[in-house]
Amino acid sequence: MTKYTDQGKQDTRSGYGAGMTELGRTNPNVVALCADLVGSLKIDTFIKESPERFFQTGIAEANMMGIAAGLTIGGKIPFASTFANFATGRVYDQIRQSIAYSDKNVKICASHAGLTLGEDGATHQILEDIGLMKMLPGMTVINPCDFNQTKAATIAIAEHHGPVYLRFGRPKVANFTPVDQKFEIGKALMLNEGTDVTIIATGHLVWEALLAAESLENQGISAEVINIHTIKPLDDKAILDSVKKTGCVVTAEEHNYLGGLGESVARVLATHYPTPQEFVATQDTFGESGTPDQLMEKYGLNNKAIEAAVLKVLKRK
Repeated sequence: MTKYTDQGKQDTRSGYGAGMTELGRTNPNVVALCADLVGSLKIDTFIKESPERFFQTGIAEANMMGIAAGLTIGGKIPFASTFANFATGRVYDQIRQSIAYSDKNVKICASHAGLTLGEDGATHQILEDIGLMKMLPGMTVINPCDFNQTKAATIAIAEHHGPVYLRFGRPKVANFTPVDQKFEIGKALMLNEGTDVTIIATGHLVWEALLAAESLENQGISAEVINIHTIKPLDDKAILDSVKKTGCVVTAEEHNYLGGLGESVARVLATHYPTPQEFVATQDTFGESGTPDQLMEKYGLNNKAIEAAVLKVLKRK
């Protein structure tokens, strides 16, 4: 069914590192900041090749955001990176006041998002960051699905003027999108055409959506799969064109169902084309310690959960 195959598992944070390496070589205005997590963010090569364009702020994330905002005044394009929990919840006021309100050209790059942070447990597994960031006026929110797309997104946001929240993860996941892809902010990607149900997924759940669609096809169910890598601005047209054809939708994300992709899609549907929808997401809960696979299974964030949601929503058409 699907024309996509796993080219070999890679972590999306390494996609960010690869993108930063290329930007270091091609865009002299790009500078990197990190809050004592260089190894985890995979920006070692950028630092080695451009040490004068790197700022180690230490475990002082709010200060890092303030420095990043200041650097934009001189024409620099700062990429401020740390774990998603520390890049949002810990410094929300600083982002709101110094970056979003002032429309500063800061790229907030957040690794280790969601449950797949794994064994570090609930205090580090932020599941509300998309909601926090998408509510900030003018903030672009991007959640790519694999290594190749994360690299492409990292490069693309350097050319976009304005604050950006780029979200990626820790574990090695299927790498299935094209190496030479053109990343277009705000443009959804049709991965599989179908007629019975629309599956709209983001981040790590995109590959799971493709697996679910393959299983559903074997049951005679034709699933359309859309990769929403940009949650804000949302591609309303792609969503509406699909659901007008299929008549029902399942959204899938590694995030709380409150405030995430699913709610953004529900807003579009409620406003323009009310449609039965099921949510594959965490159900207003914190995570816990465990391997990524164990947690995704327990909290219902995998291809089996997507398949079950499809069977449920089809009954509501």
